[in-house]
Amino acid sequence: MGPKVSLSSLKDVEYHLKLAAKHDVVVDLLDSLRLAMSIAIAGINYTPEKGFQGKSQRFAEGVALNEGLKKRRRHEEANVFEFDLIYTVSKLWTCGCSESVCIVVLFLLLVSSYAVAYDGVCKSNWPLTPRPHSVSVTEFGAVGDGKTLNTVAFQNAIFYLKSFVDKGGAQLYVPAGRWLTGCITLTSHLTLFLEKDAVILGSQDYSHWDIVDPLPSYGRGIEVPGRRYRSLISGQNLTDVVITGNNGTINGQGSVWWEQLNAHSLNYSRPHLVEFVGSDNIVVSNLTFLNAPAWNIHPVYCSKLLVQNITVQSPPTSPYTSGIVPDSSDHVCIENSNISMGYDAVVLKSGWDEYGIAYGKPTSHVHIRRVRLQSSSGSGLAFGSEMSGGISSVLAENLHVHDSLIGVELKTARGRGGYIQDIFVSNVHMENVQQGIKVTGQCTSHPDDGYDPHALPVVSDITFMDVVGVNITTAGIFSGIDESPFTSLCLSNLSFNVTADPSTSWLCANVLGSSVNVSPEPCPELQNSSSSPSSDCFISSHPNSQVAVL
Repeated sequence: MGPKVSLSSLKDVEYHLKLAAKHDVVVDLLDSLRLAMSIAIAGINYTPEKGFQGKSQRFAEGVALNEGLKKRRRHEEANVFEFDLIYTVSKLWTCGCSESVCIVVLFLLLVSSYAVAYDGVCKSNWPLTPRPHSVSVTEFGAVGDGKTLNTVAFQNAIFYLKSFVDKGGAQLYVPAGRWLTGCITLTSHLTLFLEKDAVILGSQDYSHWDIVDPLPSYGRGIEVPGRRYRSLISGQNLTDVVITGNNGTINGQGSVWWEQLNAHSLNYSRPHLVEFVGSDNIVVSNLTFLNAPAWNIHPVYCSKLLVQNITVQSPPTSPYTSGIVPDSSDHVCIENSNISMGYDAVVLKSGWDEYGIAYGKPTSHVHIRRVRLQSSSGSGLAFGSEMSGGISSVLAENLHVHDSLIGVELKTARGRGGYIQDIFVSNVHMENVQQGIKVTGQCTSHPDDGYDPHALPVVSDITFMDVVGVNITTAGIFSGIDESPFTSLCLSNLSFNVTADPSTSWLCANVLGSSVNVSPEPCPELQNSSSSPSSDCFISSHPNSQVAVL
C-alpha cells in the first residue's frame, strides 16, 4: 500500500483541476478523483478485467458512489475516463508511488483527457450554409442615395423571403450604396448580406423608430423609466440568422441620440444598432458597425452566437456606447475583431437587480479571443454591472487593450444579487491604460426603489493569468462588499509597468486571493500562500485554451 495522502493534498489537487478544466462536467470528475483516491487508500484494487476487488465497507461505499456518478454523466467520454482514473490510481498506489508523484500524474492525466475530449465555444463547428434563394433590396424599390427612406422596401423584401423558410432559407442582398432606413425586423433562416461599399444608415428622425416594452430582466429602459426604442436591426424568437457581408457598414448615425442623452431630454431609452431577443444560431461577421445610438450588438436571452471579423467604432466622446453586449445568453463566441468605444468595448450582462433576479437567466459559456479593445471612459472587457442573473464560465484570451480607462473590469453592487464566477482571463497585453484591473462592488445605479439592498452578489473564482501592461497608471483596484467579500481571486504572471509610485499601485478592500509572479507586488489581501488547499494560484504556465473549455 502506498503512503498516506492527506486531506489537504487532495483538496489542493481538486482546486488545481478546477482551474485547469472549467466545464460543468468537472464537478463529476472531481468526485471521480475522490473515489479513486479513497479506493486506493483503502487498499482496494481495480482492473478493467476483474473490476473492483476488496472486502472493506469503503469498497461498498465506493462502488455505490461510482454507480451514482455514472447515472449523472452527461458525456460518454467521462464514463470511460472515470474507470481509467481509478485504474491508474490503483496501479500507482500498489507500486508505492510517492504522494507528490501520484498528484502530478493524476493532474496530467485529467488535463490531457480534457484537451482531447472537449473544445471551447469558438472551436465549435459554425457552418454557414449557402442560401438557395437571394433577392436584392433594390427589387423592392430601395434607393441607395442616402436620402430616400427605405424602411418599407426592407420590410417588404423580408416579408417575401419568409416564404422560403422551409426551402433552405434566403438571402437579402444589399448592394453598394447608402441605404437610409428606420427599424428593420428580421426573420428566421435569413442572411442579410452587405456588399462592399454598402452602408445601411439609421434614420435620425425619431418618428422612424418603433417604441417597445422594456426587457423583463431590466424592468424599465436603461436610461429613463418606461419603454425604449426598438433597435435598428432586430429579431425576436428567431433561429438561423446571419448578418454578414464583404465588409459593408451599418451606421447608426447616433449623434442625435448622444445629444439627447447629454441634454437629459430623452423620452425613451436609446435604441441599439443590432439586437436579438430569445434567438439561437446567430452569426454576425465581416462587417463594420459605426456610431450606434447606444450599444452595437446586443444578444439577450440568446444561445449559440458567433461574432467574428468585425470592426466596431464610436467616437471617444459618445456617451455610454458599448460594443458587443452578451446579455443573459449562453454559448457565445467573440473573436478576431477590433472594437473602439466611448464606454465598454465588450461587456457581459444578465439583468438588473430585482428584475434580473426574478428572470433568472445567466450569461455563461462565453469565449472571447484575439480581439483588440479600446474604451475611452469604460473598460476594454467588462462584466456587469447588471449581472443579477449571474455570469459564469467565461474564457477570455489573447486580448489587446489600449488607450483605455480600464483594462478589465468586474463591477457589481448591493442589490444586484447574482454572481460572477469561474472567469478566466489570460494572455492580455495592455498599453496606455489608467487602471489595469478593476473589481468593484461599489456601483450605485438601480432601476427603482424596489431593489433589495440585502441581495448581495457573489464574486469568486476569478483568474487573471499572463497579463502584461505598459504605461499603466494603477495596476489594480479590488474593492469588495463588506457583507460579501470577493474571494478566490487568482493573479498569476502579471507584470505592469506603472507610471505612479509602485507602492500605491494596488488598492484592496474586502477581497481575498492569491498571487504568483506579480509585479508590482500586490496588496496583502491578494498574497495568500499558493501552497495552501484554498489557494487561488498553482502554476506559472498558461493552461491550454482547449483545457479551459466552456
